[in-house]
Amino acid sequence: MIFGVDFGLKRIGIAKVINGIIVPLSPIMRKNRNQASLELKKILMQYTNDMGIITLVFGIPLSYNDSESNRKEVEMKKRITHFLSLIDFCGNVIYLDESYSSIEAEDRLKDRNYKKRLDSRKNGIIDSLSACIILERYLKENN
Repeated sequence: MIFGVDFGLKRIGIAKVINGIIVPLSPIMRKNRNQASLELKKILMQYTNDMGIITLVFGIPLSYNDSESNRKEVEMKKRITHFLSLIDFCGNVIYLDESYSSIEAEDRLKDRNYKKRLDSRKNGIIDSLSACIILERYLKENN
């Protein structure tokens, strides 16, 4: 089972691949790391027994040639590693460039009115759509 994760400060967007179809899941609203890690653990435990090895594809801003962005990438990987240690995750972890995934997710919601687009930012729908985009990029790279 492959899950895409858009890891943010307030919300964690999640999507999964089922038979080649990317499906967004309800986002996790982060109150603190422990609460968010328990919720993610519950989601992953539903699929561990049935599907075998789980792959998590995390979207992070990848570095370019300057040292500042390289430092940010290393710091983000440390945060994600610490977060995963809270849930005792032992599957595969893949880091993928998330550049502009949130902007693309907002573009996909252009058909909704302003109020619904604003609500999608607050309730985390945009984060789960961003996780879908991260998974799309991952599947494109691997096919």
